[in-house]
Amino acid sequence: MAVPAVAPDGDISVLRELRSRGRLRGVVALLGPAFVAAVAYIDPGNFATNFTAGARFGYTLAWVIVVANLMAMLVQYLSAKAGVATGRDLPELCREHLPRPVSRGLWVQAEIIAMATDLAEFVGAAVGLYLLFGVPLFAAGIITAVVAFAILALEQRGYRRFELAIIALLGIVFLGFLYDLLVVGASPSGLAKGLVPHLAGGDSLLLVCGIIGATVMPHVVYLHSALTKSRVACRDDAERRELLRFQRLDVVVGLGAAGLINLSMLVIAAQLFNGGGRADIDSIEGAHAGLGAMVGGGAALAFAVALLASGLSSSSVGTYAGQVVMQGFIRRQIPLFLRRAVTMAPALLVLGLGLPATDSLVISQVVLSFGIPFALVPLLMLTRRRDIMGTFVNNRLTNAAAGTIAALIIALNVFLLYDTFFG
Repeated sequence: MAVPAVAPDGDISVLRELRSRGRLRGVVALLGPAFVAAVAYIDPGNFATNFTAGARFGYTLAWVIVVANLMAMLVQYLSAKAGVATGRDLPELCREHLPRPVSRGLWVQAEIIAMATDLAEFVGAAVGLYLLFGVPLFAAGIITAVVAFAILALEQRGYRRFELAIIALLGIVFLGFLYDLLVVGASPSGLAKGLVPHLAGGDSLLLVCGIIGATVMPHVVYLHSALTKSRVACRDDAERRELLRFQRLDVVVGLGAAGLINLSMLVIAAQLFNGGGRADIDSIEGAHAGLGAMVGGGAALAFAVALLASGLSSSSVGTYAGQVVMQGFIRRQIPLFLRRAVTMAPALLVLGLGLPATDSLVISQVVLSFGIPFALVPLLMLTRRRDIMGTFVNNRLTNAAAGTIAALIIALNVFLLYDTFFG
């Protein structure tokens, strides 16, 4: 085992101490933030958009999932880099470096986005409880809130316990869809065609925006920087640069796993429902019933367990992100119970009124898509400034790629508005 590096003042470098645990343990100890962020990329909103896309259009929109996932990797790495380089999270940087009216406006829209996020997470977890145990949806929403608080309580005992709990739930989702994918199978030729960018008419555009909104999540753009800003204390830029190499690995592995899960959702729906003449499947409950009828109870059970794990984990992460947003933008903290009560109100209203769960989830993802530029543009503006990032300022290629992503998302949203009101 390597000997931890000791600074002139006699203190052991935190980074060196972690690296001294050995090649594997030292690397694993530095991973985790991207896996927490990845949970938001496979929340129940993804179930709704991906299964609907696969059932209606087969493999056609597979390329959207791949492109959205690559976009997410770059965005989340920039957020992680901002935290490591500055010791501040993105909301704090916005408050410190943007005009006050702009910062306050960003905070207001971020709170609206938090409600749309909670809508997807609570409704999805409630449906999972209903499918598994027959719990009424409104009561299931309350249970989801209680469990989310329990998971968040782990964070008070150290970030690692919270990360491990989230990673465990992510693993459950991964295994659930791996089982379903192995049972259902896939068409290599169909998937290959689906990876070539094209649309299936104007009707598919709403789902394109929904998939992007469900994949590139605004609230974890804010959160990721908070997860990395003080997780490992670095002495100098050399250590920060070394830490960022592990953050890149963290993003590739964590977001890569989320991308595979999202793609498997679409593949399962395309193979089973679109290919089996059941393109009318357009709800989570319908997908669960279809899996049970066409494949078997085991596949339906794996789907429901994955949905529940997704909803519980993402609701915890969403609450954590909400605290980061409020504290960073306006330097205020409110009790978690009060915050959760406010942001989950729309979700409980949907559940209490018996509104269509899947339609509500898809609409929530479209709302999230409109919120992406308000997180992405400030992130790009701030990380390209040398006076903020120092030697870690974005290079020209990174700025061009991130700018293209922001422009693409904004253009999609503008086109969607035009198609909705004038098409």
